[in-house]
This record gives sequence, C-alpha cells and structure tokens, in this order.
Amino acid sequence: MEIKAWIVAFRLRTLPLALASICMGSFLAAANGFFNGWVCAFCILTTILLQVLSNLANDYGDTVNGADSEHREGPQRMVQSGKITLSDMRKAIALFITLTLASGIYLLYLSFGFDLQAFIFFFVLGIMSILAALAYTAGRKPYGYIGLGDLSVMLFFGLTGVLGSYYLFAQQIDWLLLLPAVSCGVFSVAVLNVNNIRDIESDKKAGKYSIPVRIGRKKAVIYHWTLLSMGMLSALAFTLLSFNSWTQLLFVITIPLFVKNALAVKNKTKPADLDPYLKQMALSTLMFVLLFGLGYMLA
Repeated sequence: MEIKAWIVAFRLRTLPLALASICMGSFLAAANGFFNGWVCAFCILTTILLQVLSNLANDYGDTVNGADSEHREGPQRMVQSGKITLSDMRKAIALFITLTLASGIYLLYLSFGFDLQAFIFFFVLGIMSILAALAYTAGRKPYGYIGLGDLSVMLFFGLTGVLGSYYLFAQQIDWLLLLPAVSCGVFSVAVLNVNNIRDIESDKKAGKYSIPVRIGRKKAVIYHWTLLSMGMLSALAFTLLSFNSWTQLLFVITIPLFVKNALAVKNKTKPADLDPYLKQMALSTLMFVLLFGLGYMLA
C-alpha cells in the first residue's frame, strides 16, 4: 500500500504537461539543426524529477496550510489522508531536490561544458525553478494562495521551458520562438485553471485565493476560453511568420480537443465531473506540441 501511496503522490498524470514545453523546445531545436540526444534525455529526466518534486511539495503544503481537507472535491492527497506522514514527505522532498539538482547539473555540463557564465546563469535558473516548486503551496506565504500560480506556470511551463530548453541545444535564441512558448504557457495555465475552478469552493474555505476564487466561476470560464484562444492564435501567428509548408498547420487538428475542454469547463458544474478534464487538457496540450513540432520539422 505504501508504494501505491507514493505513486499516487507523484501524480503521474501531470507529467505529459510538464514534458510539453521541453518537447516544444526540442522539436524547434531539431528543426533548426541543433538537436542533441543526450541533452534531450537529461532535459526530460530533469523535468520529470522537478515535476514530481513540485507534486510532493504541493501535497505537503496544501495539507499543512489547509487546502487539502475533508471539503476538497478532487483526488485524495496522501499526506492529508494519512497514508504518507509529514516526516516521510519531507524526506522525499529532500531526496527529489537532490536528484533534480544532480540531473540538472549534468544537463548543464552536457550543454555548456566548461562555459562558466552560461553554466551559472542556468544553474541559478534551475534553483529558482526548485524554489518555485517548493513555494507554490509550502512555506509561510505560499504564492499559490494569493493567485500567483498562473503567472508562475506561464513563466516556467511556457517561456522558461521552451526558450530555456531550446537554448540548451542551440546556445542562441530566436525571439520569434516566444510565440510557441506563449502557446505552451497559456495551455499550461489552462490546466491549472481547470483545477482551480474544480476546487473553487474548498479553496475559499481554506483561504486559497486562486484566480477563480478571486473573480468567480463565470469570469473564470471566460478566462479559460481566453487562454485557449490565445494559445492557438500564438501558434497560428508563428506559423504565418515562419511559413514554409502546409505541414506546419498540422496542430490545428487539436482545436476540437480544446473546444471540448472549454465547453466542459463551462457546462460541468460538479467538481467530480470536471476532474477528468484536467487530464484531457494536459494530454491535448501534449498532442498539440507533438503535431506542432512534427509539422515544423517536416516543413
């Protein structure tokens, strides 16, 4: 039972979303002739470790700060349920901090060798990512409780994830890549928004002021449609500005998936009914990235 509890705490269903921005950066780098298999492998490993760390810290922090309680409608959390003790979760968090750092440092060595300036810049960026993962719901003043989670997701799952991973391959940046980075970012924010709309009532009781808690469900639905539209429009803008072949429009196949998600967020008012659309939104984002990247490489 303990192993099963840890697997649940890892929240493996969040990994496709975590990998989306890395895949986007990798596809763009490959299409421009900068791909390196080992860099890609350790990008993926470091991202998985960081995401699991974030999930464990979230399980711990939401229990300590009261967001995970008997009022919560989403999937059961392991610390709150008593299946994992606070002490064991702290040890697991420390372990994953160590593993993430080790993997990240080796990734930077693969990318930059002994280029100390680039190494230090990305090492600091990595430390900031770890601190962001920890501070989202853990600590005395978790920023996820004051509505800054959306901004953090945009920065780390979008801009940093895509542009940072691209730079690890290419050691240069094409600022036009901001557009697909924005797409990944806002789609990732949309996943968080589904989660926060689902938990709106329990978050209110816990004093967790997410965007949906602050603006209300009706406006949060409009916000959701805006995020999805912005993501698709950014991808279309990038395609128009770098157009070489109609294969670059392969990603439009995913539009019905995002429309399905937006309609579910609008129409399904029971938290339990909305929960499956967290996974659906994450998988739709990954599918978008795979088709976007494949289309760009085939152009």
